[in-house]
Amino acid sequence: MKPHLLNVSTNSIHSFSARRDLMPDVNNRWHYHSALELIYFKKGRGTQFIGDSIKNFNDGDVVLVGSNLPHYWRFDHEYFEEGEHEHADVFVIHFKEDFWGSTFLNLPENQEIKRVIEQSKQGIQVLGPTRDTLANLLPKIIEAAGSTRIVYLMEALSEIARCKAAKTLVSLGFQPNFQETEKDRIQAIYNYTISNYKKKIDLKEIADVAKISPNSFCKFFKAKSRKTYTQFLTEIRVGQACKLLIEDKLSVKEICFECGFYNFTSFHKSFKQITGKSPLRYQQAFA
Repeated sequence: MKPHLLNVSTNSIHSFSARRDLMPDVNNRWHYHSALELIYFKKGRGTQFIGDSIKNFNDGDVVLVGSNLPHYWRFDHEYFEEGEHEHADVFVIHFKEDFWGSTFLNLPENQEIKRVIEQSKQGIQVLGPTRDTLANLLPKIIEAAGSTRIVYLMEALSEIARCKAAKTLVSLGFQPNFQETEKDRIQAIYNYTISNYKKKIDLKEIADVAKISPNSFCKFFKAKSRKTYTQFLTEIRVGQACKLLIEDKLSVKEICFECGFYNFTSFHKSFKQITGKSPLRYQQAFA
């Protein structure tokens, strides 16, 4: 799997990058960079890929991605349709682990920040009240000048360190592999699957997308993602079902078939295995 290496630029005025994106296609590809990334989706929905983790992202989500951890946020198609009223609003902070100097994190007072930076190698989803706190802090980082920017960033990382509801996203055994010959293969697989999950995708079809034989595809995908392609496809379908259940515009049975399941029993079983709840229980939790 070869994510694209993205060079995150800074300048002589700022020691780390902080920006606001209003377009849904900024860095909309499987990539990695040496800087850590702290991102807040004030407005935005779609599918989130971080390492071997796949889940939906929604308005209000806050995530910290560690150095060199591959990631990719694919916005829902509604954001790209002409005449639609869906607009992205995303706050993004990029910073190097040592931008404040090589000894800063070794200070006794900064051990909680050092711990968060280490944990970010697995990706951290911020939940609970801390998410709301960071939703207020990240815009301040972008607007601030001088040392205040650094103080706000330290405050944000300290809040994550104290967050009891924070959730790591990537399995401990995940190891990114940046072989040049596999540069765009995972990207192509992800894109094709998200565009075609409603229909049956057979092995030969997806192997053709990856431009390898069916037998090689199975080995490749399992080695790189730590799951079978069937598991990956089921996660995508269940993720879309979660979104439709929350929207509450279709019945549970209609959602089953809309998301590419052809058997309600199979849908119910797969949904519960992945979310821990039945579709109806999941929907009731958001009612």
